[in-house]
Amino acid sequence: MKKLYFIFTLLCFVIILSSCSNKPTAEQRLNEYINLWNKQNFSEMYRMLSADTQEKVSEKNFIDRYKNIYEAISVKNLKVSTKKIEEKEKEKATVSLPLSLSMETVAGPISFTKEVTLQKEEKEGEKNWYINWDPSLIFPQLKEGDEVKVTSDQPLRGEIYDRNNKGLAVNGTAYEIGIIPQKLLEDKDEILNQLAALLEIDRAQIDAKLNESWVKPELFVPIKKIDPADRERFEQIIDIPAVQKKDSASRYYPAGEASAHLIGYIGSITAEQLEKLKDKGYSTNSVVGKSGLEQVFEDRLKGETGYKIFVGGTNEVIAEKKARNGEAVYLTIDYQLQKNMYEQLKGDAGTAVALNPVTGETLAMVSSPAYNPNEFIFGMGASKYRELSEDPLKPLMARFNKLYSPGSSLKPLVGAVGLETGTVKGSDVKKIEGPTWQKDASWGNYFVKRVSTKVSDVNLQKALMYSDNIYFAQLALELGSEKFSTGLKQFGFDEKIDFIFPTGQSSIANSALSNDQLLADSGYGQGEIQMSPIHLAAAYTTFLNEGNMLKPYLEKTDEANVTVWKEKIISSETAAVILDDLKQVVENPEGTAYAPKLEGVQLAGKTGTAELKQSKDDTQGKENGWFVAADMNERHLLTAMMIEDVKSRGGSHYVVPKVKKVFEQYVKSSPQE
Repeated sequence: MKKLYFIFTLLCFVIILSSCSNKPTAEQRLNEYINLWNKQNFSEMYRMLSADTQEKVSEKNFIDRYKNIYEAISVKNLKVSTKKIEEKEKEKATVSLPLSLSMETVAGPISFTKEVTLQKEEKEGEKNWYINWDPSLIFPQLKEGDEVKVTSDQPLRGEIYDRNNKGLAVNGTAYEIGIIPQKLLEDKDEILNQLAALLEIDRAQIDAKLNESWVKPELFVPIKKIDPADRERFEQIIDIPAVQKKDSASRYYPAGEASAHLIGYIGSITAEQLEKLKDKGYSTNSVVGKSGLEQVFEDRLKGETGYKIFVGGTNEVIAEKKARNGEAVYLTIDYQLQKNMYEQLKGDAGTAVALNPVTGETLAMVSSPAYNPNEFIFGMGASKYRELSEDPLKPLMARFNKLYSPGSSLKPLVGAVGLETGTVKGSDVKKIEGPTWQKDASWGNYFVKRVSTKVSDVNLQKALMYSDNIYFAQLALELGSEKFSTGLKQFGFDEKIDFIFPTGQSSIANSALSNDQLLADSGYGQGEIQMSPIHLAAAYTTFLNEGNMLKPYLEKTDEANVTVWKEKIISSETAAVILDDLKQVVENPEGTAYAPKLEGVQLAGKTGTAELKQSKDDTQGKENGWFVAADMNERHLLTAMMIEDVKSRGGSHYVVPKVKKVFEQYVKSSPQE
């Protein structure tokens, strides 16, 4: 019996010891608290606070304070830890343990070490360790009653310059037009209606601004920014009673419409954009690139907002990150050439690209019709935007990166493929008589039509000079679909062009190779061949670089960044033959690009007319006119210009004098250094 009693007593003692050993230590309790802290579970953290702490701060205030501070400073990667130590003096009611905390915030990383005190308390019949909390556990600088504040410092957006450091997108000063309410006279309605008309906004927009809660009779109420270059309108506005102006920092596009599609514009961030970009430092007050290079270079132009986290009242800094202004971007674009090319296109729907054919530098990218990007900055009215967006000529759309049928401007490439494959020699003559031709009766009523019937003995040079469709239709059939397709792919077809401005991929539709009629049409750039103006211009660099096709580039470097996109796609001999033939297109009086004769400047080039038919029998379809040309004197300029709907205006002959005017201004009047 005594033995059983001894065993029972021993078991009870073991259970009591085991129960005591299972009670968490101060270190274990702190680790529980830290685990909740890392999860930002502030409500459970509050339950682990000492009774004294809970008397001083309510659960709501505790939770709200942490949440508000952490949200305001955008806390990420919060890590709280404590060192493993040997707990001493276990019988004491309070223990101090080390705490390490680190986090990422809008103002950069924050880290600190702190001792936290835990004390034993009995709650609901059980003793445990509880945390003595005070605001310094949020940040050591904080005391009871202190607030954490955050201020931001906006960076300057990076500017965009041309090759000669002339601004294309700059940070300037605009006129902000506003009203002093107390100066509005008895003819208030007449004044506000007049102002609305001059600012091109609805009267309701002005009324809404004047009725905002902060407005007082003596305060300046901003209504709208206007372009400082619009002096005439500014003078009219400033003469209106009660109207004043203030200078305001603003983005500005000096080239206006001429560079609208290339440079683009900025605007206020949308909710959808903010959702995507919120982790990159954007806020509801941010502006972003909406189109063009403003959008392409957004990450480099925007800079980094500066932030300071500090204690309100004492202004003691907790963390600070200085603002970093956006990067300036320098382009290979020539501002004056860009303007000149736009002036030649203005009034027409079309596009033009200019390259330096021996370096690959992109000198101009123009699209017409255009819009004034400054109107987006200074506030475009709803009616104006509706007018632009509903215009059938699509002035909001960039054309230089879209795909078009190249028409006869493709013929030099097809001729080069013929020479390279041995399918044709430059001296070979085809007997072509009459204005039309078909392979055989299987084509039914479909015939290939010639541009000119002046010659019947046609070699490659004459075929290019007279732009003979029948010659190139027959050459495409002689090549066959495989050689034809392979040859054009050597020039970059069906391949994404490595160019910083997003550009469509030139293509040869499979259907274009599926039968003889479509293959013949493709031989002279019709059928279903699609090409971007940028790619077409780049393809012609092959003939000026001994068979190497250069990769066009848009960003200026310290030295010319000549990069071969396609090496030796044709031999130097083939390149020389084609280039000499292209000179005849422009210099020979019989050539399609001879008139008007440009004195003092020798050009080589090729015209092209692309018929936009809905079907093979369509005789009413529109035509796009092309002219691709290069300066043979200095070899500083190669242009590809396309104008839409030229059927009743002479076809490609409508385009030729416009391109020649560009060369006259650029090469003759403004020679390159």
